[in-house]
Amino acid sequence: MKHPANTEPIDVDALRIGMLIHLDGGWLSHPFPLSSFKISGDAQIATMQTLRLKVRWNPQQSDPEPGDEPLAGQDGIDATTVPPLAETPQAEAHRVHRETLADQREAQAVCERQFGEAAKACKTLTDMVPTKPQGAREQAEALTRALAEKMLGERDLCIRLLNEAAGDKAAAHAMNVTVISMLMGRSFGFSETDMLDLGMGAMLHDIGKLDLPERIRHRDEHFSASEGRFYEEHVAHGVAHGRKMGLSSAALLVVAQHHEHADGSGFPLKLNSDRMVIGARIVALVNRYDNLCNPHIPSRAITPHEAVALLFAQGKDKFDTAILGAFIKMMGVYPPGSAVQLTNDRFALVVGVNSSRPLKPRVLVHELGVPREDALIVDLERVPGLGIRRSIKPMALPPDTLGYLAPRPRAAYFFEAAREAPAEAMA
Repeated sequence: MKHPANTEPIDVDALRIGMLIHLDGGWLSHPFPLSSFKISGDAQIATMQTLRLKVRWNPQQSDPEPGDEPLAGQDGIDATTVPPLAETPQAEAHRVHRETLADQREAQAVCERQFGEAAKACKTLTDMVPTKPQGAREQAEALTRALAEKMLGERDLCIRLLNEAAGDKAAAHAMNVTVISMLMGRSFGFSETDMLDLGMGAMLHDIGKLDLPERIRHRDEHFSASEGRFYEEHVAHGVAHGRKMGLSSAALLVVAQHHEHADGSGFPLKLNSDRMVIGARIVALVNRYDNLCNPHIPSRAITPHEAVALLFAQGKDKFDTAILGAFIKMMGVYPPGSAVQLTNDRFALVVGVNSSRPLKPRVLVHELGVPREDALIVDLERVPGLGIRRSIKPMALPPDTLGYLAPRPRAAYFFEAAREAPAEAMA
């Protein structure tokens, strides 16, 4: 740690009024509003002595009142030889909190940066499709391979809710569908080749919309019959683009079948589940989930928990039941982005799930007296006796809780290797 210039360590028992001091450890380790200040009263000295804080002082800028005890750095005492003070339990707790908070913030920033870079690359290669199809395929393969390399392996993965999904909405949708679909493929034990085909098909599933007018690119209940047919043609356009790009047959089938339904009610060929490839069955479900959470018209969005409930209700008809079961097992009944009430009656926002153990997610809890920026993520798996009681609509939260948890209007996801998270004491 870099110390302020011209400061020397001093024992708290040698402090005097008039000393200009600096408190090591940051503002969370002490009750003072500033870490550097000139001592103005005995109460300040008493507080520092009670907490046994680590203190440095600046002799050149101090005018201490006289005292009986020698000051560190004077009367032949070498300040550098003053033995370090033992860390108090309170100081240790503050230090651990700060370190954990910094680690959580860094992990969040890494996921958001990686998602942002992937979405930007997706937008770039999508724009290349009409004029440089081969180059677009090469970039899509590189991006898909990078995602697969991060996913493949024996380690558990944490699916993390992102604070922001800035940038192009179509690219964000494509990346959401790609990431979740590939995580599903991983859960089914897909080979690397199968993962790449699934990822390519998922990333490019809506590529045919490039040939549609903007107003037709998102299906609306008010579409006329002709507009509906026009919209459905994006699948055929997508297959045509995929062939020009030189996509594998497996990836092309994902593009061709991503709007088919298990009961044969989808389009364009009204295939049932038995005639759909597994990659298309995965993407059909994930695409529907993301469109429920992140519709073109934001006011129509439903919560991730509501989306899972709706998919479950429709599952026997619209989706492969094995795929749906695996999706719920991976994402949880309360996927990231769900506002919930815990069994201790506190409100929280689900911000992450371990893809292999989703019933005990990680949550941001509304803690009275703790600023949101200082709130740690709580891993329910490591807090005995604490769980989720129910889901709750964000607008049904108390106003102060809604402002604290700040559920995002868009649910965007990325992933990281699962890590240990400290259990917070929660009364």
